[in-house]
Amino acid sequence: MKRAFITGITGQDGSYLAELLLDKGYEVHGLVRRSSMLNRGRIDHLKDNPRLSLHYGDLTDGVSLVNLVRMIEPHEIYNLGAQSHVKVSFEMPDHTASTNAIGTLRLLEAVRAAGLECRFYQASTSEMFGLTPPPQDELSVFHPRSPYGASKLQAHWVTVNYREAYNLFAVSGILFNHESPRRGENFVTRKITKAVAAIEAGIAEHVELGNLEAVRDWGFAPEYVEGMWRMLQTDEPDDYVLATGVGYTVRDFCEAAFSHAGLDWADHVKHNDAFERPSEVDALIGNATKAREALGWTASVRTPELARIMVDSDREDLNRLLHGR
Repeated sequence: MKRAFITGITGQDGSYLAELLLDKGYEVHGLVRRSSMLNRGRIDHLKDNPRLSLHYGDLTDGVSLVNLVRMIEPHEIYNLGAQSHVKVSFEMPDHTASTNAIGTLRLLEAVRAAGLECRFYQASTSEMFGLTPPPQDELSVFHPRSPYGASKLQAHWVTVNYREAYNLFAVSGILFNHESPRRGENFVTRKITKAVAAIEAGIAEHVELGNLEAVRDWGFAPEYVEGMWRMLQTDEPDDYVLATGVGYTVRDFCEAAFSHAGLDWADHVKHNDAFERPSEVDALIGNATKAREALGWTASVRTPELARIMVDSDREDLNRLLHGR
């Protein structure tokens, strides 16, 4: 039985990846941070699975990582843990760098020090491209525009370095935006779809957003975790872009989400400068040709369908909350 270790298992991607690996017969171990409140809603439905184990630890605590790697002896490690909100990274740059960049280094060093023959997946991001014009692929120039993007770029390059210096099977998945009903409520897509459900139900009137003209390549998260797994099943380690190849503005996402509820987005969206980034990334649109040819991976869900999926889920959640069903 293969053993996998997932950091960030309680997040959107971590929860979908845990489901995928359990379905494939893996023994799954997850890293969770100790806090005064449990934040495991995304994996509550998996808690009774005997092949799932959760362990306290933190990417900022190198000792805990060394101990866990040696105890678990995983065949595959998926480093999904991060401070992943771009706007928040401007307000917490030190924490973002310590978690995302140095945290990755700590985990790679734990693997190297343990002498494990395991495969390592690093969650890189399209935010590393920043100002580089689309379409972006594995050979595009990196120019991050946020502490988040810069921290992920350091993590990306240290993963490459450990692959080259120590012959580790280490890959980086450069994933473009991928969303789902499990997306955090402070991310713009989920913020929009929750607002649509609330406005439709008559308990809200509007939602405040920042830059409506930013272009993003939004895909469906469950499809993207399948791509992560495929990267670790190849004969040789390499880096891959995962993306739909189609860009939409935040305005487009608003239109798709609100129109699904029969609403005009322009009547309910207000601009708020507080949600603008100090330095914006204008357009991220990925070219996933390499992943399609080498991994057989393609994205099937496009942004308009994704918006409808998320609105329907938030409608159901709100209905259960209001009516108990």
